[in-house]
Amino acid sequence: MIAAYQAFWTRAFDFSGKSTRNAFWYAFLDNFIITIILGILSSQVSVFGALTTLYTIATIIPGISLVIRRLRDAGKAWAWVFIGLIPVIGTIWLLVLYCQPSIPA
Repeated sequence: MIAAYQAFWTRAFDFSGKSTRNAFWYAFLDNFIITIILGILSSQVSVFGALTTLYTIATIIPGISLVIRRLRDAGKAWAWVFIGLIPVIGTIWLLVLYCQPSIPA
């Protein structure tokens, strides 16, 4: 879990590789937990509100690269990320793509 989170940050600008399901979901879970904790803390102390905003902004590019690597690992082109722009159905479709097994090399 920690290795996946470290890879999330160290491969932040690597749009060319692949990410396995485990690496993708562990990084997603780690980011979700950190965001929830910062959100809870920001409701108590206003300084954490700014920290939550900065963390969220900082995770945009690494998150996009992780999604692109995951789609590539599932055998899809990077452009499939735009399917998420379709309300409701696009999000569900992307979720299904994220859960697809890795394509053997």
